[in-house]
Amino acid sequence: MLVVGGGIAGIAAALEVQRAGRAVVACDRGRRLGGRMASRSTEGRPVDIGASYFTVSDPAFSAVADDWQRRGLAREWTDTLTVYGDPEKSSTSGPMRWAAPRGLRSLVEDLAAGLDVRSSVAVERIDPDLVMAGQTYAAVALAMPDPQARRLLDPGYADVLAALDDPYEPVLALTAGWADRTWAELDGGFVHGDPVLAWVADDGRRRGDDAPVLVAHSTADFAAAHLEEPDAAQPAMVDALRERLEIPAAPAYASVHRWSFARPTKQRDDPYFLGDDGLGVCGDGWHGKSRVEGAYLSGRALGRAIAERLS
Repeated sequence: MLVVGGGIAGIAAALEVQRAGRAVVACDRGRRLGGRMASRSTEGRPVDIGASYFTVSDPAFSAVADDWQRRGLAREWTDTLTVYGDPEKSSTSGPMRWAAPRGLRSLVEDLAAGLDVRSSVAVERIDPDLVMAGQTYAAVALAMPDPQARRLLDPGYADVLAALDDPYEPVLALTAGWADRTWAELDGGFVHGDPVLAWVADDGRRRGDDAPVLVAHSTADFAAAHLEEPDAAQPAMVDALRERLEIPAAPAYASVHRWSFARPTKQRDDPYFLGDDGLGVCGDGWHGKSRVEGAYLSGRALGRAIAERLS
């Protein structure tokens, strides 16, 4: 079996197939695993530039999170977030948000230990009869956003192409660091009514080292207007962040990462798609739960379904 996509959904799917005693290869076009649970090393420390946190509600995922916590890989972060309104500021409580001292990417890499994972593999096409690069597979799982999955499929896969109808929203992620903390106490915050910013996280609080680093996510509309030149969006994002958090000084460093397909625009109740030909799709758009947990549960469910079919 082949899994295309090295995020948490793809790795969860591959794990279930391997646990069932079937051979499985997982590949990803990136140099490292993680997908949208990406972390980038900035000034000698990891910064989460994709998913900001994860929540836990399902018993299966809770067991995984508890294991990460016992081994020091994950930590409870906060259950209270700031809400930046226009003009009022308030707070909201909800489920516990979890973070990872070494970045969320490290959690995906931990899950993948023991799997046959091949990085820097660019899959160009899945031809009819599940043929990829001249090799035929008993089953193929695509663990990625709908637009990326559509690009890989031969037109003969009419049923799955019809199911992949979510365009996904783009996001720009700004990382900005200062010499000192000059903003009011903050874990993370939703920004309402701003044309530029939608979310901001204190990465030092999130990571647990109190580094003066913020990560801000743009609105989808702002990202869509700057997808061709994301670096050109940096000044406006920095200005909006400084104004919102009342930061007097410019950051010592800043960078912008483009996510063309950051999050689904709708949430399907079905946990995955699996066609009669053995082609499946899983990910955060295929489970009615929060993003990271939903992606894990989607991949896990698809992996089990494929393993059962292959047996």
